[in-house]
Amino acid sequence: MSTQLGADLRRSSCVTYVRRATAPTFLLTMVLLHGCVTVGPDYVPPTASAPTQWSTEIRDGVSEAPVNVKTLGQWWTTLNDPTLISLVDRALQGSLDLRQASARVREARARRGITAAERFPTLDASGAIAKTKSGEITGTGQENELYTAGFDASWEIDVFGGVRRSVEAAEAGLQASVEDVRDVLVTLLAEVALNYVEVRSLQTRLSVAEANRGAQAKTLQLVQLNVAAGEVSRLDLEQARSNLETTQSQIPTLETQLAQAKNRLAVLLGQTPGALNAELGKHQPVPVPPPEVAVGVPAEVLRRRPDVRRAERELAAQTARVGVATADLYPKFTLLGSIGLEALSFPSLFSGASALYTLGPHMRWNLFDAGRIRQNIEVQTARQEQALIAYEASVLNALQDVEDALIAYGKEMIRRQSLLAAEEATRRTVEIAQNRYRAGESDFLAVLDAQRSLLTIQDQLAASNAQVTTNVISLYKALGGGWTTLAPEEAGRAQR
Repeated sequence: MSTQLGADLRRSSCVTYVRRATAPTFLLTMVLLHGCVTVGPDYVPPTASAPTQWSTEIRDGVSEAPVNVKTLGQWWTTLNDPTLISLVDRALQGSLDLRQASARVREARARRGITAAERFPTLDASGAIAKTKSGEITGTGQENELYTAGFDASWEIDVFGGVRRSVEAAEAGLQASVEDVRDVLVTLLAEVALNYVEVRSLQTRLSVAEANRGAQAKTLQLVQLNVAAGEVSRLDLEQARSNLETTQSQIPTLETQLAQAKNRLAVLLGQTPGALNAELGKHQPVPVPPPEVAVGVPAEVLRRRPDVRRAERELAAQTARVGVATADLYPKFTLLGSIGLEALSFPSLFSGASALYTLGPHMRWNLFDAGRIRQNIEVQTARQEQALIAYEASVLNALQDVEDALIAYGKEMIRRQSLLAAEEATRRTVEIAQNRYRAGESDFLAVLDAQRSLLTIQDQLAASNAQVTTNVISLYKALGGGWTTLAPEEAGRAQR
């Protein structure tokens, strides 16, 4: 231990050799040493290994052009839906998750202030009045009064940088909490948009089911007339009724899902469930995504993603904590001093003869602790390794999120085109089947099959239209879009 200490001191140009252990000389030496030695590893930001381009094929609607920061910062406006824009604005004001994350920033800022205060001396004021009486057997039996007043000061000189490393860790922790707010914001904005799209999607699917129910009800009436005229059997009637009831049975399920989606959206805004029922009561179409989304290159995403930035700051904080633990291997130097007044009567308290003071250095060095300090260094070093692994995992997860979103968007666009063609063909099938049934050229089964197929295709198409918009929202989220809405304010606070 002493050999390592000597090596560290020799590396410092601020070391003064002290021959006489007087207080002034010691004070001068400590001032010169202060800030010159900082033990523990210096933090070096890791270099993220990112591919030069995305592995997923870039299809129509997506571009590898550089990302427009302003557009990405307010990506929900590209959907051109005033209701969604209003909901996002209210979520920024009322979200409980965002308020909780902001409170964590204030906590981290206060903790940094507590840690930074350890760099400065402490000063205490005290005063006391005491009346004493000795026993008559062992003393004089007289009463005495003692008046005291004074100031006590102490200053632990941060010779080996333990406090400075603590401040480093607290500062990095504060920055990590700011990135956490931004990550919560990215998730919040995406969840508001996703739930809003789900509401509109369910409304569209509900409209499709209700329209098909109406068409099937008319078909049932036609079959009833034919049965009454003796033109068809009751089998056709029961099949038509079964078809109608099957469609009817889907409507309550869709209504349940719609009500739950509205409730989730209300809670995201910090409101009670049901608060948005009136506002979202009218059926509206799913927002249409922008014609093209710029995704840039992978390296840009890693620089922008709040979760990656937070993991890097947590690694910096943990690296500094290794230095804090290492500083415990070395001596602690403290300057202690007090100045005061002491007298047996209050009038004499302010006379020159009552003044007293003490001043001197104090050194404490833990020479034996059965390996506790070194084991703590191992603990902090292992945690540093864990933080590095967590950072590397965040990088991979960020890249995977974008790749998955690109794949989902491209494949859903292909599926949607097929559903559009299938929906058109099925409409013609229904029309032909109904005409042939009316003309007596085919049985009712062909009509039933065609109507069932049309309902299925239209429901899938409505869901696919919503899924395309959902995938665009997921892509914006994967790109780290939206956090700049709050960044200027939080960045300013983090510097204070």
